[in-house]
Amino acid sequence: MSVCLESPVSMKKISAPKGMRDFYPDQYRVRLGLFKAWEESALNHGFEFYDAPVVETLELLQRKAGEEISKQIYVLEEKGSQHLALRPELTPSLARMIIARQGELSFPLKWASIAQCFRYERMQKGRKREHYQLNLDIVGESSSMAEVEVLGAAVLAMQSLGLNHNDFYIRIGSRSLLSALLKSVGIPDAHFMACCLVLDKREKISDDEILELLAKEGISIDDSGRIFDLLGIRSLDEVRNRLDGVSRARSALDEIDSFFESAAELGLSDYLSFDPGVIRGLGYYTGIVFEAFDRKNRSRAIFGGGRYDNLLSSLGGKTMPCVGLGFGDVVITDMLEELNRDPVMGRRLEYAVGFMDVQCRPLASRVASRIRHSGLGCDLGLSGEKPRKFFSRANRLHAAHAVYIGPSELKSGRLGVKNMADGEIRDIRFDDSTDFESLVSAG
Repeated sequence: MSVCLESPVSMKKISAPKGMRDFYPDQYRVRLGLFKAWEESALNHGFEFYDAPVVETLELLQRKAGEEISKQIYVLEEKGSQHLALRPELTPSLARMIIARQGELSFPLKWASIAQCFRYERMQKGRKREHYQLNLDIVGESSSMAEVEVLGAAVLAMQSLGLNHNDFYIRIGSRSLLSALLKSVGIPDAHFMACCLVLDKREKISDDEILELLAKEGISIDDSGRIFDLLGIRSLDEVRNRLDGVSRARSALDEIDSFFESAAELGLSDYLSFDPGVIRGLGYYTGIVFEAFDRKNRSRAIFGGGRYDNLLSSLGGKTMPCVGLGFGDVVITDMLEELNRDPVMGRRLEYAVGFMDVQCRPLASRVASRIRHSGLGCDLGLSGEKPRKFFSRANRLHAAHAVYIGPSELKSGRLGVKNMADGEIRDIRFDDSTDFESLVSAG
């Protein structure tokens, strides 16, 4: 019996699922560099890290039908009695965890996480169907210092990646102020959430399409014109003039004034720009909202977030003030690539060790073991190789130093430690007390 196998040339190429990504080692190093900037900036600002399952109950994740995110959830095949789904964001999981221990935790909390999220959406520049995201949340603090603190951590992460206020800026808005402004021109409160969900699409679709969507929500052409006029406001002074005498706007104005004052005290003013058109599409936002953009507007928002004081109570917990920020990996990685700024974290490989043949291998293994027990990174060759091949490989691995064991090293017990940056070779005697760490410092 003969079996006909399809030749490898004609076999269909197997790719990652559409919108998902493979990370080869060079790409993974970029990701590590970004994650390091995220983690260090969060820890620098006093955040503690947590995590939650990537799979959640569909009931927890599902939002109001009008919200775009509710249509983007990856729903899993039903298992048992629960409907499960891949998380599109981490905030519902955070809320679930806090509610479970709300009587035990000490507030305010400052929690951070680097989470993988999934959304079934139309792919475009800056958007995949999976992404990693830094989440920063402060729970239990009502003052606008909470907003300032999460923004300060995000700005520090951007600075750690080599970016400053000439590269990006943060648009600051307020759901509370927008509500007061809409009310001042005759838009009833009943239309507020619909306006938010529609206007959040403004930079993604045409104004004519926005007008059509507003009309579907029962908003007239005249009222739509007044709404567009409000979105042209660019200063708080103009907001104050329009809301002069409106009592319901007083607390919102005080809140945003306090925010800008606190931000100035922490040196963030150069990054901030007031814009009432910042909406944020999720319905749980209640107060100050924000989004960061590339100065040249090359892509979507780099990060965004805001205050969501009612989420815990809407899920069965006690009412508690909350502020959150989400900082995805796709837009910032694209931005850094376009700016030729590499976030790669230097690989922790101080040494490469190679050997000529099986007789030299025991000494090479002892050298590698000594280096590793010193807390240093070391790549040990897996088989014998000639010097030229070894040093070529050490260079490809970006090793800082290279040690090659041949018959002469085996006989003398002395090693030549080559500095791969300048080619200098230091001759040392090897024993169990050899200080490889000092050689790195000296090099």
